[in-house]
Amino acid sequence: MLKNNNKAWLYLLPAIVFLGVFMVYPLFDVLIYSFEEGYNFTSQTYHGIGLYNYSYVLHDPYFLQAVKNTFILVIITVPLSTGIALLIALALNSIKKLKDLFHTVFFLPYVTNTLAVGLVFMIMFKKTPYSDGFINVLIKAFGGNAVDFIEGPYWAKMFVMCLYTIWIVMPFKILILTSALASVDDTYYKAARIDGTGRLRIFTKITLPMISPMIFYLVITGFIGAFKAYSDEVAIFGTDLNSAGMNTIVGYVYDMLYGNSGGYPSYASAAALILFVIVFTITVINLMISRKTVVEMR
Repeated sequence: MLKNNNKAWLYLLPAIVFLGVFMVYPLFDVLIYSFEEGYNFTSQTYHGIGLYNYSYVLHDPYFLQAVKNTFILVIITVPLSTGIALLIALALNSIKKLKDLFHTVFFLPYVTNTLAVGLVFMIMFKKTPYSDGFINVLIKAFGGNAVDFIEGPYWAKMFVMCLYTIWIVMPFKILILTSALASVDDTYYKAARIDGTGRLRIFTKITLPMISPMIFYLVITGFIGAFKAYSDEVAIFGTDLNSAGMNTIVGYVYDMLYGNSGGYPSYASAAALILFVIVFTITVINLMISRKTVVEMR
């Protein structure tokens, strides 16, 4: 038995070393940076240890704006994208002919480069001196006034950001939910139809409980993914997200390292650890809720 255990640890050693070097060590390094006050990137020196970096970040208007943007993005996009994906998955599951073709069509945005999709969104929504953009053409056709969704009011920019995020994440959710629906034993449906059960009751009492683990998986991963949003914003609003008022927490961390405010790894580390605490707390809450809810539904 001891020989087998040693052999197992030997097999696991490369993965343990890899995780230790590229995940565990950087985490401890970030933790140390976050407490080093007045850290100088060039000389690699600092003048004290304390909580000043956290105080600075939590009082920085740019960080507070980034937190606001991130939470709005999370609260709006995660429930909407999951709900819409579920409706589309149910519709695809009921299609008999050309089912694989429709699956491919809905999955295409997922394999498309996010920057390319962002460029398309920017062209569709951006108002220029020469063109109001495709979306504004539609708005004016219905009697509305043109809106600059890229450089205009905050609500318009947030609308584009939420719509773009939903568009990007929905194909993956559709794929997962379609697979989950296909795995439900058809015997349950046949028994329900024999009893004369309606479609809505079949959905709430059979389909939803059976696929609830996958739904909560998508919700949890959706929360984590939305909190890490950054490249999506860059694709639409450019690299100067602070000026656009559309920065996120991850974008703030990047700016503190490499952007116009760059050269402050201590501030960036403090912001990164605050993000870690937020994501960890929400993930734990989601797991607790999902365990209770999934058990009850089953």
